[in-house]
Amino acid sequence: MFRRTILATALAAPALAQRAADPQNTLLMQLKDGLVTIQMRPDLAPRHVERIKVLTRRGFYNNIVFHRVIEGFMAQGGDPTGTGTGGSDLPNVAAEFSPPNVARFLRGTCGMARAQSPDSANSQFFIMFAPQPGLDGQYTIWGQVVAGMEAVDRIKRGSGQSGLVSGPDRIQTMRIAADS
Repeated sequence: MFRRTILATALAAPALAQRAADPQNTLLMQLKDGLVTIQMRPDLAPRHVERIKVLTRRGFYNNIVFHRVIEGFMAQGGDPTGTGTGGSDLPNVAAEFSPPNVARFLRGTCGMARAQSPDSANSQFFIMFAPQPGLDGQYTIWGQVVAGMEAVDRIKRGSGQSGLVSGPDRIQTMRIAADS
């Protein structure tokens, strides 16, 4: 049994390393407190990953605020107005929900924000501070923080139940690793 486990782990390691080292699907987000590396998941949400890539390559996310940040829950950004009501000039993206047994909202998971309609995601996204099983199968998961979560933890928190932030922190720059 032990030998089979070692063999299975050795066979899986190259696949995991290849995915983790995929510069086309690695997002580099510079925050005031450090660099955050996000491994995008086109296997779960190809249309959402493509949207993040298009907007990132346009420079859309550079200097965008984290307008809604709730302690123990998540940090949300991607709205050019900073109010939580804005988006890009592109059409909305239809939901790509993963079954909860495939992908879950855990610490560092990146999901797409949306309005009430499941098919209303556009440019806003959030990064989880902690697991939130209630979101599983309800919001699109498009990535996972693989390095720099300590910089995400230092994003300025909002107040009240809505988590709206006064004088919010910003994404300094965001880029795709392959474009560096």
